[in-house]
Amino acid sequence: MYTHQSNVITQGKSLAETGKALIMIHGRGATAESILSLAVYLPVKDFTLFAPQATNHSWYPYSFMAPVAQNQPALTLALEQLDELVKNIKTQGVASENIYLLGFSQGACLTAEFAARHAQKFGGLFIFTGGLIGQTLLDANYQGRFEGTPVLITTGDPDMHVPLKRVEETVKQLESQGALITKKIYQGRPHTITQEEIELACEIFEQVSSADKR
Repeated sequence: MYTHQSNVITQGKSLAETGKALIMIHGRGATAESILSLAVYLPVKDFTLFAPQATNHSWYPYSFMAPVAQNQPALTLALEQLDELVKNIKTQGVASENIYLLGFSQGACLTAEFAARHAQKFGGLFIFTGGLIGQTLLDANYQGRFEGTPVLITTGDPDMHVPLKRVEETVKQLESQGALITKKIYQGRPHTITQEEIELACEIFEQVSSADKR
């Protein structure tokens, strides 16, 4: 069941029932509904799902590799929208280690950028074909520690939108902030999410769930 509130679609049981949130961030030209459709392939029936919708189906106008100034003010507004959503979930009694973020393409870039700027112990990050945002990366932008947060980052080589070099730079930055990275590079893979990537994400969800029960 979908509910809409301030450009965010919520699906599943209430946070009071689940105590766990998965934020799903769509790519350029896509919709909140389209990224939510991925959830049927993931072990998240005991999560509350959130999918913010970008204005005009894009989080920022130009490539994620463009100078940050060219993507303003849209980029800042998108990051603020995510920050407000995470804070709202926390005010409902959900700790950061029970908040997961997932994005594809432009949504993966936004996921990586938001998480690196607000690093904390998340439940997990799933960065499907994306990387940190900007022509060059500025260390001063990235704050906090992930404290062992599991991160899956995947991409194709080559990918038409995401240079492998930026994926490698992103891995290095997230690791420097204490993330535990699973990186997969697929030779000649089209710009999509493959079945193997879904299976890797499922493994991480299951590992975290098993650790919670110990």
